Amino acid sequence: MGRGRAKAKQTKVARDLKYRTHETDFGALANELHGENRSSSSDSDSDAEYDDYDDWASPSSSRD
Repeated sequence: MGRGRAKAKQTKVARDLKYRTHETDFGALANELHGENRSSSSDSDSDAEYDDYDDWASPSSSRD
C-alpha cells in the first residue's frame, strides 16, 4: 500500500519525457561528453570548493 502516488508520478514523468518536444543543443551535449571546457576557471572553482572543507579533514588524510 502507498505505492500508487509514486507510480503515478513516475508515469507522469515518463509521459512528459516521451511526448514533450525538447530543444536539444547537441553541440553543448557533445562538448560536455567529450570534456571540452569553454572556461579555464573550472579548475580554480574546484579547488575553492575543497578549501572550505580542508579544516574538517583529519590530519592523516590531508593533501600535500
